[in-house]
Amino acid sequence: MSIGLLLLFAGFVFIDTAGFYNHIESASLWVRKWFGHFYLYLGLFCVLFILGLALSPFGKQKLGSKEDTPEFSRWAWIAMLYSAGMGAGILLRAVQEPVFMQQHPPIQTGASPDIIALEYTFYQWGFTAWAFYGLFALIIGYYLFTQKRSALVSASIQSITKHKLPRHGIDILATFTTVFGLVGAVGLGTTQINGGLNHITQGDFGLWTTIGITLCIAILAFVSVWKGMHKGIKRISTLNIWMTLAILIYVFVQSDMVAVVYAFAKAVTHYIKDFVQLSLAVGAYDPEEAFLTDWTYYYWAFWLAWAPFTGIFIARISRGRTIRELLLGVLIIPAMGTFFWFSVFGDSAFTIIENWGAYNNEFGYVFSSIFVFFENYPFASILNVITIILLVSFLVTSVDSAVFVLSMFTDKGNPNPKRRHRLIWSVGIALFAIAMIVLGNARPEINVLVALQKLLIITSLPFALFMVVMVMVFVRDIVRKKKVSYL
Repeated sequence: MSIGLLLLFAGFVFIDTAGFYNHIESASLWVRKWFGHFYLYLGLFCVLFILGLALSPFGKQKLGSKEDTPEFSRWAWIAMLYSAGMGAGILLRAVQEPVFMQQHPPIQTGASPDIIALEYTFYQWGFTAWAFYGLFALIIGYYLFTQKRSALVSASIQSITKHKLPRHGIDILATFTTVFGLVGAVGLGTTQINGGLNHITQGDFGLWTTIGITLCIAILAFVSVWKGMHKGIKRISTLNIWMTLAILIYVFVQSDMVAVVYAFAKAVTHYIKDFVQLSLAVGAYDPEEAFLTDWTYYYWAFWLAWAPFTGIFIARISRGRTIRELLLGVLIIPAMGTFFWFSVFGDSAFTIIENWGAYNNEFGYVFSSIFVFFENYPFASILNVITIILLVSFLVTSVDSAVFVLSMFTDKGNPNPKRRHRLIWSVGIALFAIAMIVLGNARPEINVLVALQKLLIITSLPFALFMVVMVMVFVRDIVRKKKVSYL
């Protein structure tokens, strides 16, 4: 049914592309205007709620029975959850976002533009994003492994409604959101790969190259998801982290390491100290509505839209871990790694601009900014090739983990979905992504991929509201269980 609805959707987009784009544009602006601050408050609540649960006695409880042990090593677990949750995004924004924030400081707190740039970048990629993921992972994991329910999103409200219609609607919405988010990510990633190839070769790779890259990613993802968690997804995720660390360490040792560490420490200190004010956007920490609409609200909507898929995937790989380890591990470890990544690339880019003496938006084009950055380092051509390989690999892990979760949806919440479901979704995702890319090129006046990303903002609203209900039901269920255990 889900695939059939997606085909109908694709047909509507093809028939009335301009109308589709205009409706999505106006609707996404409406959501950000009226629910933007709600997203900020929800993000702050999720961070505080997760910290409170993790540090409470409830945090000692395992996801699963007392005898269950973690299925994956801690290193593999972190690699998998990070590849699914962030992936290619850190390559896309590594240089462009910190530099943009430095050139256009969103807040005025008395700190230097360099520190403000890093602090606000941390804010948009930090604890809040992972809190959305972690909250979904906790609740789905608790009901899946402790209460022995299915891995469907609707399982979280099973105790308050037995009606199939609302529960089925939630699961279909989760499926749609996952597909749209995935296609958008593939579109952005393949565009960056194209940008890298064009930058390296001074060529003009176009539509057929993009289709070829997409097919390559889809085939590799299918092989990975067909092999399963251990032989496929885990191995590629671990390879991603090793390549990411290699690039990070190389740039770090080639830069002013003392200055980078200082900037990292100071920006993290400011971020933690200012977190509540940033989350409420009050006083000197209010970047104004126009900036929030273009940046922060968009990020929050994007993280919320990805939370069901990423949260379910993290829950699936977290059986046997304590709730405290899950929550603190998801909230802190990936965020701190991301902060150091942006500190290395951001502070180094600031130094390069300072040495230039003037900045003419050299890092302004998001799809080539990191390749322009590498031109200032030895062995730039090798770095460019590794980055393109890493982009492909990160996209493969995004697709294979999403296909795995989608297969769980259509296999009645089975945490180990049958291979035929993995095959169907692998083919379906490939065809849908290529169709959207072709449509975007057939109608150059309409950016279909941008429209799909904005569609995520719209579909994130029901999930934001649903998250409130989900948390309330979850708290009620664990309180009732605790009372029963005392009887």
